[in-house]
Formats: sequence, C-alpha cells, structure tokens
Amino acid sequence: MMRLTNSSIQRRLASTSAKATKNLKRSVTEHYFPNEPREPIITGSTKKSLAAIKSLDEVFDSRAVYMVCDYEKSLGNYIVDKDGNVYLDTYSQIASIALGYNNPALIETAKSPAMIESLVNRPALGNFPSTKWEDILRTGLLAAAPKGFDKVWTALSGSDANETAYKAAFMYHMQRLRGKKTDFSELEKQSTMLNEAPGSPDLAIMSFKRGFHGRLFGSLSTTRSNPIHKLDIPAFKWPVAPFPQLKYPIDQFESENRAEEEKCLQATEKIIREWNGKISAIIIEPIQSEGGDNHATSFFFQGLRDLTKEYGVLMIVDEVQTGVGATGKFWAHEHWNLTSPPDIVTFSKKFQAAGYYYSNDDLRPNLPFRQFNTWCGDLTRALIAKTIYEEVQKHDLVENVNTVGNYLYENLSALQEKYPQHIRNLRGKNTGTFIGWDCGNQEKQKELLQKMRKSGVNIGGCGIQAIRLRPMLIFEKRHADQFLGILESNIASL
Repeated sequence: MMRLTNSSIQRRLASTSAKATKNLKRSVTEHYFPNEPREPIITGSTKKSLAAIKSLDEVFDSRAVYMVCDYEKSLGNYIVDKDGNVYLDTYSQIASIALGYNNPALIETAKSPAMIESLVNRPALGNFPSTKWEDILRTGLLAAAPKGFDKVWTALSGSDANETAYKAAFMYHMQRLRGKKTDFSELEKQSTMLNEAPGSPDLAIMSFKRGFHGRLFGSLSTTRSNPIHKLDIPAFKWPVAPFPQLKYPIDQFESENRAEEEKCLQATEKIIREWNGKISAIIIEPIQSEGGDNHATSFFFQGLRDLTKEYGVLMIVDEVQTGVGATGKFWAHEHWNLTSPPDIVTFSKKFQAAGYYYSNDDLRPNLPFRQFNTWCGDLTRALIAKTIYEEVQKHDLVENVNTVGNYLYENLSALQEKYPQHIRNLRGKNTGTFIGWDCGNQEKQKELLQKMRKSGVNIGGCGIQAIRLRPMLIFEKRHADQFLGILESNIASL
C-alpha cells in the first residue's frame, strides 16, 4: 500500500496543518467527517475493479467506466474503489455531489419518515401530489431560486429539465401568436398527429457552438460539444451561433476579447433575423463545461439578453453544471448582473434534483397535461435538494468555494508560470472552484488524467484538451494542497 508523500505534498500539508492548529474551530468538513482520510491511499492494484468492470459489461455497457466504487467506504472528499484505493475526488460524480460522500445531514434526510413515505409511495406529482409537496418546494427548491423567480417545474434529469424548458418556450411562442384563450383549430389538431404544420410548427431553439445541453432528442439537437454525442441520431435542424473564443487571462486581453464578443453578438443577431421569428428561445451555459470550460464576460451575456428582449426571444440559462454554488455564486448567472433576469433557468446535478425556474405566468401552458409525465419530477430528490440548500446556507459553503477557489487559482497560476507547456489558458479567476486549463493537445490531456488517477486524484477532462476541476462545496485548502502537490509532481514527469 502506497501513501502519497512526495516532498511537495508534505510541504503543503505541513503549512496547512500549522495554520489549522492555530484555529481550534473545526472546519465544515471536519464537522461532517471527523474520520475523513487525511490523504489519498493507493494499494498498487486495480485487479478487482477491472474484473468487476468486465463482469458488469456482460449485462451493462461498461466501456465508459473509470472505476467500480465502494460507496459504503467513500467519505467526504474521498472516493474508494473496489480494490481499496482511496482517491481525492475533484470530479465529484461529474460535478453532481455537493456535500461529500455519506454526508450525515443527507443520511438523516434519507432516514426521515417523509423520505420513507415518498420512496414506498412514489407519487405521480402532476395528478396526486403529496400533502407535503408544496411545503417541500417552498422551503427547498423555491427558497434557493435565483432572484426574480417564484415558480418551478420539476423534472427527472438535466436533459429532461432542458427538454421541458424547450416545450414551455414553444407553447409560449404559439400562445402569443394565437392568443392564450383561443382554442386549437381542427387543422392544428389533425396536422400535429402527422408531425406536420401548423399543429407541429416550424420553430427552433438556438444554441451555441461547443455548448452541451443533454442527450435526449431535443436537448441533443442543441448540444454542439462532441460528435460522439450526436452521431446516428436524427436531429432538429436548429441554428447554432458562435460562442466567443477568448484569450486568457481574460482581464489581460480586454480589447481583443471585447472585439471577439461583439463579433459573436453580431453573428447571433444576424441568425435571429434570418430565422424571421421562428426562434422561440436561445439556450446558453454560463460556462461551457463539456465543451471545454469556455468562458465569456458579462458584456456578452448582457448583449444576449438585450437581443432576446429586442426580438421577443426567450433566454434560457442552463445551470445544470454551474448551479448550486460551484462558481462562487449560488447561481453562476448572478455574476453577470443582468438588467433583467433570464426567462428560464434550468438546474440539476449538485441539487440532486432537476427542473427549471420561471416567473412569467404565461410560461405555464394554457391547458393541463401539455407539460406532463407520470412522475413530473421526484419528491425524494426534492427532499435531498432541500437539505442541500439548508446545509449550504447554514455553513456558508458558497463563501468556502470562493476562498478555496481563489487559493487554487493563485497556486495554479504559479504552476502555469513554472510549466507553461503543460498548463495553458488557465481560466476560472473569481469563479470559485470552477477552474480549467488546456494541456496542449488531447494526448497530453489523457496522459495527465491517467497519471493523476494512478497518483490518487480522481479528475475530469472536457473539450479536446482541457482539464476541469469540479470538487465538492466542502473542498478545503488542505484538500487543495494535496491536489496541487500531486498535480505538480505529475506535470513535472510529463
């Protein structure tokens, strides 16, 4: 069994330990996880995990599996595999774990009578909501809603959240044209059963190059990040606009980046005009995540909001990966300080629940059963989301993300100066722990990812050559020191 104790890690841990002893107050992570591992532990073997993957593949496609995990033994910021290897997790189930593995507050919620009731009697929320449903929404998901939003529709996943948001946008569009109280014509009713206009109108959702919005049919038509996501799947012929390709650090290339964003806004307006009233909504991520951790400035997003207002197009902000504190704001679009809020904000991942927020009553369909499915979300996941929100507020975890994110960025900047060929285009300054950089090429990206896992850090890539950090909200400076030490050791050996 190998404990990772290279000199760089030891120096960082010693510094963190010395500071900790001066502060007798336990950190949030220590409060939750007094027995959390102090560092990664590598056994030197992955035989059991590899055998488990091979066996699992007989009944479940396991070609994308990195490791088979022992979730009973995983704790806090550390994930354990079947061989007993303990990894510092900076990927957190593809950015979807907020409070750490086996968080005691979530366990209490899981054991609560409300959870048991909702698990064994899963309600079809659109027809038979629980007596507790309204309170769970008001004190949980809606308490966490972005400023300006007071309504929510719950869904089953991030893809489903976006799909249902698209449906809301299309129905809103047609209701404005025909009048909300006007009944459907016989021609509309007949033609829609043939997937033809006017009942199935020729409308579109516009997305942006390198964006990712899910893998269902509608959401996949707006996904533009990787061909493998889309190949062989029929798609709607919807428009795509350019997303700015900025130079980093952003604040050191202000004039070049402003010119690039203005060019993209002009191109977006041209597309909206060419589609001549057929674009119901645009959808955009605050930071393009799967597409490579691509950033834009508030100028660009305000410009988009101005265009959507001018042309009567809805603005959907996809906060599936950026939401719930990861960027140093509870919702990433809060960084923009828009003159008016977006029309719809979708969410999932770190909330462990999914859906979209809105405020305009006209975004609610004019008749029941138009936005509908059996479950209409999941009460059990809404209970977990409520606890996550309460714990984030109670322990000021968004501020923790800011503090640790600034620390990470500062130290990664120093590593970029030392190893400029391996850390390029560092980005994520002042966006919490939502940090990424380029490796130079795809081969170097894959090599670094493999080295980091072999050294005890679970980490993710994105885009063609980028590394992305997606730690949990309880990731602290001592975890950052472990990560930075292991990263430097592996970069030095590339």
